[in-house]
Amino acid sequence: MSAAATPGSLSPRHQVLIIVIASIGFLFDTYELLMTPLVAAPAIAELLKVPQNNPLVTEWVGRLLWIAALCGGVFGLAGGWLVDRFGRKSIMAASIFLYSAAPFCAAYSTTLPWFVTFRSLTFIGVCVEFVAAITWLAEVFEDKKQREKWLGITQAFASLGGVLVTLTSIWISKHLAELPALGLPASLGSDAPSSWRFLLLTGLLPALPIALLLPFVPESKVWKDRRAAGTLKRPSFGALFAPELRRVTLVTAALSACAYGIAFGALQVTVARVTPGLPELKEQAKALAPLRKEAEQLNKQLNALPTDDPARKEVLAKIKGNFVQQKPINEDVKKMADKVQFRQEMGGLVGRVLLAILLIVGLSRVKLLRVFQMPALVMLPLTYFYMFPQGGDAFLWAYAVCGLLTVAQFSYFGEYLPKVFPLHLRGTGGSFATNVGGRMIGTSMAFVTTSLVAPWLAGSGPLMPLHVAKAAGIVATTIAVLSLTIGLLLPEPKESAES
Repeated sequence: MSAAATPGSLSPRHQVLIIVIASIGFLFDTYELLMTPLVAAPAIAELLKVPQNNPLVTEWVGRLLWIAALCGGVFGLAGGWLVDRFGRKSIMAASIFLYSAAPFCAAYSTTLPWFVTFRSLTFIGVCVEFVAAITWLAEVFEDKKQREKWLGITQAFASLGGVLVTLTSIWISKHLAELPALGLPASLGSDAPSSWRFLLLTGLLPALPIALLLPFVPESKVWKDRRAAGTLKRPSFGALFAPELRRVTLVTAALSACAYGIAFGALQVTVARVTPGLPELKEQAKALAPLRKEAEQLNKQLNALPTDDPARKEVLAKIKGNFVQQKPINEDVKKMADKVQFRQEMGGLVGRVLLAILLIVGLSRVKLLRVFQMPALVMLPLTYFYMFPQGGDAFLWAYAVCGLLTVAQFSYFGEYLPKVFPLHLRGTGGSFATNVGGRMIGTSMAFVTTSLVAPWLAGSGPLMPLHVAKAAGIVATTIAVLSLTIGLLLPEPKESAES
């Protein structure tokens, strides 16, 4: 695929700078995306001027995730074409600046449409950056062993993004009273800005080192030379479905959709929707049930009143009293949810590191994918159908292994995709698989689990965490079977010269 290379053609300084830039990019990809579950609910509640447990907030969180994923898929696909048309390094830089500036602007949002717009722009930047970065890395390291080693290692930093954004959020909450306002709008009933606005401000961080370092690293030499010689073909979406590429285009998109489908249809819904049903939280669940039912009725009353109705004040006071009663119980639930989330992040980090080691060992690419697919077919149903009702450390460790097996597949495609598309279609092909297959189709499995399968399992009764856990197990197991089956069609990448 890539042209014959001269091993070690990059200077040590260039190698270090490239590795640093790629690591920053991958780390903040996750950092920027995982801001959403931390800021979405409090931001939407403040902008709509309703309590955070209001059904409108839940509704708009779902809409935000859907709109952002759709924008990321569509514009991410266009970004992949731009990577092939205008260069890997330049589009990577533009996408990093986009996903850095967008959350900064979102921090100053005073209306919900602007907040949704800036969060969608963040998602677009991340979708484009991932494809641009893996394509750039695959071509600037001309030596095969170096390329595979650093593609695996730098992608491992993506898992640290979730840890970093969580720690940053905790630090901001702890020191909120000491932070300067910086012109941020004040929160409702206070003269100071809310913590979610400060967290969004930190989204600007990756732009600073990238702006300083990028001028000192090269563009992809093979892409640049082909373009200068006039032999670089123009990228085309239609070319992805030419007879020689149709199979790899459809198979990689389907497998990417499966990986994201398991992540969003099972792992991502576990923290918020499944954790409250763990056996160790049985007493908390019993105490919360009547309070949440009361809160639901109060919020319905609030939503039925006009915004200028004086009666809203009395209803809001009752909602606040209900919230005060729920708070100590919800804190216990949140502690467990944080523990579950941490296990997933650590499992994902181990998965990325393990993949990097296996890449260095030199396992064939098709066999490498099966290393993670086959155990997932066992661990996913075991975790959600058996371990969840047991709870305890057994469930936490099983959940961490699920994270390992799923997240490793994200890094797998980051290394595999640049190998199977020709030079002029690497960004376009990689973007189609990752953004259309993964981020547009795969992420929709969260809706399937929580809005279709779980309510079907609940029937006419109330929707409980146990129903969501069973739904997650059904969806994840079905996708795992599908993934293993489709994986049989995955071609081994060729190491021949670029045609």
